[in-house]
Amino acid sequence: MGDAVEDIVIAGAGLAGLATALGLHRKGVRCLVLESSPALRASGFAFTTWTNAFRALDALGVGDKIREHHLLYERMIAFSAATGEAAAEVSLKIQSKSGPHEIRCVKRDFLLRTLADELPEGTIRYSAKVVAMEEDGVGGAKTLQLHLADGSTIKAKVVIGCDGVNSVVAQWLGLPKPILSGRSATRGLAEYPGGHGFGPEILQFIGHGFRSGVLPCSDTSVYWNYTWYPSPADGDAEESVAKMRSHVVAKLRGAKVPAEALEVVERSEMSDVASSPLRFRSPLALVRGSISRGGVCVAGDALHPMTPELGQGGCAALEDGVVLARCLGKAFALLGQERDEGRVVTAALEEYAAARRWRSIQLITAAYVVGFIQQSNNAVVRFVRDRFLSRLLSKTLVAMADYDCGAL
Repeated sequence: MGDAVEDIVIAGAGLAGLATALGLHRKGVRCLVLESSPALRASGFAFTTWTNAFRALDALGVGDKIREHHLLYERMIAFSAATGEAAAEVSLKIQSKSGPHEIRCVKRDFLLRTLADELPEGTIRYSAKVVAMEEDGVGGAKTLQLHLADGSTIKAKVVIGCDGVNSVVAQWLGLPKPILSGRSATRGLAEYPGGHGFGPEILQFIGHGFRSGVLPCSDTSVYWNYTWYPSPADGDAEESVAKMRSHVVAKLRGAKVPAEALEVVERSEMSDVASSPLRFRSPLALVRGSISRGGVCVAGDALHPMTPELGQGGCAALEDGVVLARCLGKAFALLGQERDEGRVVTAALEEYAAARRWRSIQLITAAYVVGFIQQSNNAVVRFVRDRFLSRLLSKTLVAMADYDCGAL
């Protein structure tokens, strides 16, 4: 295949990549999305979609399509795994700075399909894995050359890295690799064709070195997650899905988790990967590092990989997409009037980077701190958490969602 030339190339068709592509499409700007897999990937089954994410989805014009198929939560209850008692209950029917809060658990594959279906045919190219990139030319005439796994190359004016925690684009920008948190996670989705009986609420079980959540997505499906500190005592739990499920059930059963929550895990579908280590980007790396340079930038997990305690990884990726599309949309509207196209694009991506840097740092830091407190086995931390901090931690989740990325 010969070299192709594109205005904007997005590496990765995850939440950030598709949100950016759809935002650009709404602004009348064409792009090409390169996805390494042969089809859309939906790892993780579902994710908590907070108020800030729905503001981004509304900006993209798909919010109501998502609302139609997913339950609206009314409250969040955090239970102590040590006692089985509710340590905190927080109403989610509260007002944010600009209206009522809105929290649902959205199936990841449904959201990805919804975003992809709004794009012009041919926008996404599958089985197109970016393995390297380089810059050609000097001055304002620079172009970016992407090398794909099949040996082909693509040239572009703008490259947006939405290629996950192992991002080739982030590496090109000089951002350090994400750090291992010491915790791992597994998750699953249970289907109840006749209805599951759970209320419109998020259930969290915290203590004994783990954090687990049970979240109904709809009237017939329930998502669950489980994060913990792996240790030699876990034996071969991470060798297979079946062993991982048995490990989770045993841990939950020993922690006074109710039978209906155990049943969700026992009957659920789990991914082919038994568990995955949780990684995050050092906030200091984002203070000092380059989120953008010239016509290159990163978004989503390529920018701000974070631990899952806030439930904000996917939400922040949607915010990234809206802000990035807004900045680039304005820039491309000016290209016909400006001689120095490179300067205009660079300024647009710098505007995006300025808008997202401190938001990313805030979310990464808060998620790590909340996770440390929730899963600590230290006796003092555990006592303070169960007696005093559970409600504060729950309110922190809601506070982080009170954010508006703005319109396109």
